[in-house]
Amino acid sequence: MTPPVDERLPLLRLLPFAAQHVLAMIAAPVSSVFLIAAGLRLSPGRTASLLSATLVLCGAGALLQSFGVLRTGARLPFMMLPGGAAVAIFLEIAHTHGAATASGSVLLAAALLLAVLPLYGRLVRFFPPLVMGATVLVIGINMIRVAAPMAVAGRGTALVTVAATALGFLVLRGVWRRLSVLIGMAVGTVTAVLTGAAFPAVPGDAVLSLPKPLPYGVPQFDLLAALPLMVFALASLAEATGQTVLNSEAVGRRPDPARDVPRTARADAVLSLGAGLFGGPVMVTSAENIGIVQLTGVRSRFVTAGAGALLVLAGLLAPVTRLLAALPAPVVGGAALVIYAVIAAMGIDILRRSGLTDRTGPGDSAERTDGTGPTGRAATTVVALTLLAGLLPMLAPQLYAPLPGWARTLFGSGVPAAALTAIVLSALFARFAPGTERQSREARLTSSE
Repeated sequence: MTPPVDERLPLLRLLPFAAQHVLAMIAAPVSSVFLIAAGLRLSPGRTASLLSATLVLCGAGALLQSFGVLRTGARLPFMMLPGGAAVAIFLEIAHTHGAATASGSVLLAAALLLAVLPLYGRLVRFFPPLVMGATVLVIGINMIRVAAPMAVAGRGTALVTVAATALGFLVLRGVWRRLSVLIGMAVGTVTAVLTGAAFPAVPGDAVLSLPKPLPYGVPQFDLLAALPLMVFALASLAEATGQTVLNSEAVGRRPDPARDVPRTARADAVLSLGAGLFGGPVMVTSAENIGIVQLTGVRSRFVTAGAGALLVLAGLLAPVTRLLAALPAPVVGGAALVIYAVIAAMGIDILRRSGLTDRTGPGDSAERTDGTGPTGRAATTVVALTLLAGLLPMLAPQLYAPLPGWARTLFGSGVPAAALTAIVLSALFARFAPGTERQSREARLTSSE
């Protein structure tokens, strides 16, 4: 009997399910491209080209994850997207060091991820939920700051977009709820039309268009500048682990992280190499479509392969990308504010599940006995110092002016400073805080009994 994940559906059944997956994830690549285009002040034509490349890469990633080639791709119904946090880091590097260095940083991060995959089991323990939650919270706050100027450019339109998106999240259900961002952007665009807002003209009349490589010139490689994205690439292993296990369970396959997670992450790295060459941020496997798998009961990886083919086709159709590239900046900015507020809230939710509120009295535990990181007062200290490291560069950037150049690069940018602070403090508390050795000893005795 054919396992559900390997079931081949007739084309007339496959296409509607594939389109559903595309509609559920399309807002993420579109909003990511608009954020990059606004942050780098790209022309409408270059925005359309970047959008074309991003959609093609998303489609190629879905095909690679669904089919799996040479131990690259998990052969699970996965989609791929530009990483939300990776967009923030990409823009931060581009603003400080230039877009060519940002592209080079994406290539370095992807190469590092490929290089460390043989050490996967040893690395994941350095990124417990506490580290991920604190870092994601800082990323969300920093990205709200990045998106705010776009929204301010057209206050009324941006507020309508935010309100429509939020209303969609509140009242819609199922797949329609996942389309709330696109619905909000549609309502914002209609508002812009009714108020006489100017739409950028996107030149060109071709039907098919191939993405243009190296849009910012030859990539520049700077290890210090690339460090934030390299940390992000390593941290993405923890996220890939959870998503791969969750997807395996959703399709009825017995989870095998040692086999499947490196395959998932290897596809992320390969697609990120492509993104670096075409001007985009690091690509990551997305869990958004797992909800659709559970909702519809259709577990076939050939459905997400079909979704990947539709994305490649959309990326190559120039009228589609030109139409999307002509959306007004306030509409994009309003949608982005909601997206990154949700990312910040996700960070808070991860922290809530990481043992931040655990209290055990004077002998407050310094580490979970299951090895997932500090809890209680130790966790509170890690989060407090992580937020301090992540927000000070935004609130008081002059504080870092006396530091040498390499230190300003490392600590004067909120996201990398927060990530490094969380990783280092979490590891130190787990190793040296009072009670850790006693807890570990008790855990070993309990397990032996």
